[in-house]
Amino acid sequence: MVDTTDSNATVLVAGSHGQVGQHVTTELVASDHGVRAMVRADDQVEEMEATGAEAVVADLTDAVDHAVEGCDAVVFAAGSGGEDVYGVDRDGAIRLIDATVEAGIDRFVMLSSMGADDPESGPDPLRDYLIAKAEADAYLRESSLAHTIVRPGELTNEPGTGEVRVGTDFELGDGDIPREDVATVLVAALDRSSLVGETFELLAGEDPIDDALASMASE
Repeated sequence: MVDTTDSNATVLVAGSHGQVGQHVTTELVASDHGVRAMVRADDQVEEMEATGAEAVVADLTDAVDHAVEGCDAVVFAAGSGGEDVYGVDRDGAIRLIDATVEAGIDRFVMLSSMGADDPESGPDPLRDYLIAKAEADAYLRESSLAHTIVRPGELTNEPGTGEVRVGTDFELGDGDIPREDVATVLVAALDRSSLVGETFELLAGEDPIDDALASMASE
């Protein structure tokens, strides 16, 4: 597992300029972790480097092999924003998974979505997105990577509380969660061997994040 206290280890954050990805990046930088912030446009480089991360320009709809070189783990926090769900949320994720395997990197943490286990039951506007996420998740599970898939409920911009609920039987519409708390869970999952191979849902709750993640190992 990745040791998030080891500054010699470097984590690639895909989607680092996004709303969850920015939280992930700043949390990893604050932990003195090596962070490579993957952005898709040159004009985002300066902003991400200001956080203390190393920035790399790579588009998930194109080659990403150079982005993963020299990294020890990957956090996929990218999203299409509904503009190209199959090109980014599915094919882009698959492209990055393949590049991660090819680079000999072992650890991959995926930001997915609640409802991806049953896309056809989701609301019409989200159905294609949920299908794309489901297919990307399935591809990751079938890969050789030590993976963890995190599926939050509706995302909000409320300040994080550090308290959540985790489970495997929540349904879309059961609740929401601040993006900041989602980011904290993604970072915390990186070095937890107990979460390798796990897929779980995530909502705002009353359990401290460390306790909630520990409970997954005991189920």
